[in-house]
Amino acid sequence: MTKKPPKYLRAETRKWCLSVTEDYELEPHHLRLLSMASETWDEYCAAREAIKKHGMTHADRFGQPKSRPEIAIERDCRIGFARLIRELGLDLGDPDEVRPPRIVGVA
Repeated sequence: MTKKPPKYLRAETRKWCLSVTEDYELEPHHLRLLSMASETWDEYCAAREAIKKHGMTHADRFGQPKSRPEIAIERDCRIGFARLIRELGLDLGDPDEVRPPRIVGVA
């Protein structure tokens, strides 16, 4: 990915992506991570829209409620986006810090 966001991204995602490239000095591998994060965010949004439109469940062939596939897509995208942002380190103050501090007493 160049510093210009891909046109296939949603307008809001392109705007966010561009703001990141303007605010941070990113190496080529960071730009790839940013591209993946942007795509993942758009997939998350599409899954949310489908869930909003169709609900969280559907009836299987026996009439039993089943989770819609978009539920898993949303979950996977949420986790993936958080991990990509962590890898980029956009929310860290100290560049040597790799993760937020662990909460003591939590297993």
